[in-house]
Amino acid sequence: MSGGKMLRQIHFWILAALTTVLLSGCGSEYLVLNPKGPVAETQYNLIIISTILCAVIIVPVLALTAFIVYRYRDKPDNKAPYKPEWAHNSVLEAIWWGIPVVIIAILGYFTVRDTYVLKESPNKEVAPMTVQVTALDWKWMFTYPEQNIATVNYLEIPVGVPVHFQISAEAPMNSFWVPSLGGQVYAMAGMATELYLQADEPGEFAGFSSNFSGEKFAHMQFKVVAKPQEEFNKWVSEVKGTSPAMTKEDYNELKKPGLAEEKLYSAFPEGLFEEIVQKYGHGHDMDHVMQKQPAPTGDKSKETSQLPSTDMSNMPGMDHSSMKH
Repeated sequence: MSGGKMLRQIHFWILAALTTVLLSGCGSEYLVLNPKGPVAETQYNLIIISTILCAVIIVPVLALTAFIVYRYRDKPDNKAPYKPEWAHNSVLEAIWWGIPVVIIAILGYFTVRDTYVLKESPNKEVAPMTVQVTALDWKWMFTYPEQNIATVNYLEIPVGVPVHFQISAEAPMNSFWVPSLGGQVYAMAGMATELYLQADEPGEFAGFSSNFSGEKFAHMQFKVVAKPQEEFNKWVSEVKGTSPAMTKEDYNELKKPGLAEEKLYSAFPEGLFEEIVQKYGHGHDMDHVMQKQPAPTGDKSKETSQLPSTDMSNMPGMDHSSMKH
């Protein structure tokens, strides 16, 4: 090996080692790989399973590639057998087709299993709390129908309580994402998607828009604060006692394109979220999302006050028949 090639290889391995050392201290910054709730934990485990299954294919393929390149390289004294008529090997065909098929089947099983699990509340013993999420240009509005308060670019939730998010948009399609608590879900005008999240410990978590929606979407971020139930109840009381109520005029200003600071409202117009969904609904049936939440199975439900989420068929001015396909 020439001196130049050896020097380049030394540089490569030094940079690889430095990169490994420097990145080893950044684990907590990788929010997706640092789950803080049962939903994020389930998704994290699926990522690990997927990585291992992919490695079963990738590692041997890379190793064989390196071996073949080295073993059959062109050199004067190469003793590799020369078989120009070789075209097929049943054993090899079975291996390189059979193993991927088995791996895809295993990965499909775990993916389907976890997908159905994550469609339901992660804690059947505690009544879920409903939070309605509306994506605006370029801000997030959260309405709490059970507490009758609203916030902008700020979300507070109780620790250990499943939160049932009903998500829609008054603006171009967006995506609601709190990486530490779970995966992203699209926010689309005229539709209401849903997502369950839960925080297992107090803390502050970053929320993002993960879908390009215009000039200032990169600033469309919000803070999620998880507190014990008593502190959450106290916060709700403080908001009701110190913050103004949101009027229709306030909402009309909020939905105009532009950035906004964190805002708190002691009340909001009744049926606001349902009105937003209905306005662009074009006959889509959203009852499966807007239905009442199931009753908890354990005694822990007494720790929270749970009001039924709004049934759109009973909303004033709502034509229920128009919500059917």
